[in-house]
Amino acid sequence: MKKTAIAITGGELHTNYAKTTHGLIRGSDRFELLAVIDHKHAGADVGEFLDGKNRNIPIVASVDEAVKQFAHIDCLIVGVATKGGILSADLLNAIKKAIACKLNIVNGLHHLLCEQPDIVSLAQEYDVELIDIRKPKPIKDLHFWTSEIFNVDVPVVAVLGMDCALGKRTATRLMLEACRAKGIKAEMIYTGQTGWMQGSKYGFIFDSTLNDFVSGELEHAIVSCWKEEKPDVIFLEGQSGLRNPSGPCGLEMLISGNAKKVILVCAPGRQYFDHEPAWGEIPSIESEMEIIATFGSEVVGLALNTEGLSSEEAEAVQSELEASLNIPVVNPIKEGVQRLVTALKMTVHEN
Repeated sequence: MKKTAIAITGGELHTNYAKTTHGLIRGSDRFELLAVIDHKHAGADVGEFLDGKNRNIPIVASVDEAVKQFAHIDCLIVGVATKGGILSADLLNAIKKAIACKLNIVNGLHHLLCEQPDIVSLAQEYDVELIDIRKPKPIKDLHFWTSEIFNVDVPVVAVLGMDCALGKRTATRLMLEACRAKGIKAEMIYTGQTGWMQGSKYGFIFDSTLNDFVSGELEHAIVSCWKEEKPDVIFLEGQSGLRNPSGPCGLEMLISGNAKKVILVCAPGRQYFDHEPAWGEIPSIESEMEIIATFGSEVVGLALNTEGLSSEEAEAVQSELEASLNIPVVNPIKEGVQRLVTALKMTVHEN
């Protein structure tokens, strides 16, 4: 049974920093999102800041407003991914208010609530739970890589991105839903906080896992999913970007996760990694595909993030890429991912 929740975005609902909340708005099997707290945008519907569709999820200005509006709320979710994973003073104050209203707190940031004595004391006083998703697992619960991944006999598809905050998780979830709608039994391995919040059963939090165990945790999640669910295809949610210097990530999926097929998420209108000129220009899509091929995997489709492009520019780029690369290129938010699923169905049948 889903828990009812409100998410707080600290005035960032209109930005990529609120991607956790954006994911919850699109759907969750774990939480029913009742409202979003964002003082800058109070009075609107969340859909105005996502895709223009009315979601019947209001934006309110404060915890007090939300509590007055809804008869029962189980949780307050920290719905932003701040730089460095730090909780601001404003967010901490809102969390304290929510605890005083007897709401459990779900926090996906590196700034752990369980390490804040005043927060812990307050939670004990009001008998509420502090759920720190990024709290590292005890060593005894972690797994080393074993090579059992090579026994997995269904396609493992990595959804990788060329940079951060492009929509890798969104593309992965859309692929999951589209496959299931076509009668393909698909499962997703989550690797970030929002994937867990959306209800994915298998996975781990990549950036709160000791490096020695990343490969093993990835393998363990895939193998467990394969054994227990017997899916037709397994999707891996990518993190960061293959060549983003602030946190290069992706080769683990190809090597340790043995993902031989890749859906590549890219933003042709974005010039620099994370919009930071000092970090360097994002290389060409063709060069990214070449690197992936070098490691024995194949890009079977592109998913476009069209930020910075007009509708006409986006359509032109999409057509050009599809013609030059000879693989499906989709705009997931505008048209869905059906053409990628069609391409993957051939992969499923090959296995």
